[in-house]
Amino acid sequence: MRGGSMWEWFIGLVSQILATIQSVVGDWGLAIIILTFIIRLLLTPLSIHSTKSSARMQALQPRMMEIQERYRDDPQRLNEEMMKFQRENKFNPFGGCLPLLLQMPVFFALFSVLQYHLPADAHFYNILDSLARSVGGAVGEFGYFGAIVYVVMDLLFGLLTFLPLYINSRNSAPDQRRSSLLMGIIMSVVMIMFGWNVPVGVLLYYDTSAAWGAIQQVFITNRVMEQVKRTEEEKFANQITVDVVRKERKPRPHKKH
Repeated sequence: MRGGSMWEWFIGLVSQILATIQSVVGDWGLAIIILTFIIRLLLTPLSIHSTKSSARMQALQPRMMEIQERYRDDPQRLNEEMMKFQRENKFNPFGGCLPLLLQMPVFFALFSVLQYHLPADAHFYNILDSLARSVGGAVGEFGYFGAIVYVVMDLLFGLLTFLPLYINSRNSAPDQRRSSLLMGIIMSVVMIMFGWNVPVGVLLYYDTSAAWGAIQQVFITNRVMEQVKRTEEEKFANQITVDVVRKERKPRPHKKH
């Protein structure tokens, strides 16, 4: 099976799953929300794995900086010590990225289904009369007041993009916090502009997924990161204590024959 055919088959599979859920619940909007929940739930173990990898890298970063500072005038020794440190601590710089890369095909397929394969009459109860209509199209047809729900969906997309960055920045240094907040504002504006011209069904998916991500971050991600960081810091502190004791232990005097 060729790459294009495989991708088309995958999109068709996602489309069929969405249609099956809709046939059970009787509403396309609710079907999108349920499918998004199912996907996020299935991918939660990957997200937790990614969080643990990121937390370990953050916890080990100060130790790596110490090594870089200690051997900055000896590149060969620096390289040897860094490789040794990474090997002893099972350091994997791609551990936090790989799960995210594995999620991308699922999200792109769902995006494609929502943008190109929804029926023209697909709706979300009496809240959104057409999931295939864009926010810009609704405003052009009904005006801002008549399309207020569509506009709110787009603004909510921007807000939910900003929220995780805001949560992460609370414990950061002032300069890093300002940079994170500025980046969050810029990303939010870009997402609002992007959301203006896509079918509102896509926004419903993104809003649901982002809301899940924000809740997961508050109740799971932050706690996992704190636990992993604490474990790594305690392990490193114990290693330092053992090394100090070994260095302070005097050699036993040899008996004279």
